[in-house]
Amino acid sequence: MSSNLHPMLNVAIKAARAAGAIINRAALDVEAVRISQKQINDFVTEVDHASEKAVIETLLTAYPGHGILAEESGSEYGAKDSEFVWIIDPLDGTTNFIHGFPVYAVSIALAVRGKVEQAVVFDPSRNDLFTATKGRGAYLNERRIRVSKRTQLKDCLISTGFPFRPGDNFKQYMAMMAELMPRTAGLRRPGAAALDLAYVAAGYCDGFFESGLSIWDVAAGSLLVTEAGGLVGNFTGESDFLEQRECLAGTPRIYGQMVSLLGKYSKFASAGDKAAVRQATADASPADAGDEATADAADSATTPPDSAADEPHNRPTFAP
Repeated sequence: MSSNLHPMLNVAIKAARAAGAIINRAALDVEAVRISQKQINDFVTEVDHASEKAVIETLLTAYPGHGILAEESGSEYGAKDSEFVWIIDPLDGTTNFIHGFPVYAVSIALAVRGKVEQAVVFDPSRNDLFTATKGRGAYLNERRIRVSKRTQLKDCLISTGFPFRPGDNFKQYMAMMAELMPRTAGLRRPGAAALDLAYVAAGYCDGFFESGLSIWDVAAGSLLVTEAGGLVGNFTGESDFLEQRECLAGTPRIYGQMVSLLGKYSKFASAGDKAAVRQATADASPADAGDEATADAADSATTPPDSAADEPHNRPTFAP
């Protein structure tokens, strides 16, 4: 840890590395890890729980008066009325982890009065540490990072996440990918949103979009992107996105181009745009004309609540 970093960021780094050590030990024999299923295709392991416990203990030892909002335990721990709330995903990319696919991370953010001010995304398999403090820039392993300089979508690599839950609007997501794939240099689906956002901040990818994400998936990564000179918001370009379950990020020029293409798929799009999307998805697959649920889903948002996102944790409202 560095004496030049904000003290709270230093504590978050300590917590992330403690969690990373647990994850790396478990990765040596991943087949021995106990796995349970929160819902179809949504897994949690004993490693998620152990990692989260290590993070929470480290943070509350240093700051016992702070609040906690964590993926597995919600707001069970920490103060309930603090202006300081730590937002934790102890193992983003659990499905990758249980298959031995080395793309996963620990994500820790600190929101102060609803604004994210500190961020850590730690990739334990590569020992890559992404950090940011609001107003002080974003870093990878103590090296300053910036979003890429690309300005044309045709030159860009865009990352995303595929729908995987029952009830997800697969047709709409296929339409979104059809908008982007012919216009880009490539579309990628690594499987850990926190790392996707960190990679946008580092310039490895030029943009990112995904729906159905929870606040702990995007809180830390969103600060990395903005501190690296990028933009982040929902599909219509609004910046108050953390709890809206849709996220779009990119370099300033690419962000604007993606909003112009994907904005009509947002749950906040105009009624006319939503109607056009419904008609387009219906026209694209006449063989599925009987699938009325798909057409209706475009108007109501693309994704049902995931396992913990909408449980009654008495969560505070956050803004980026």
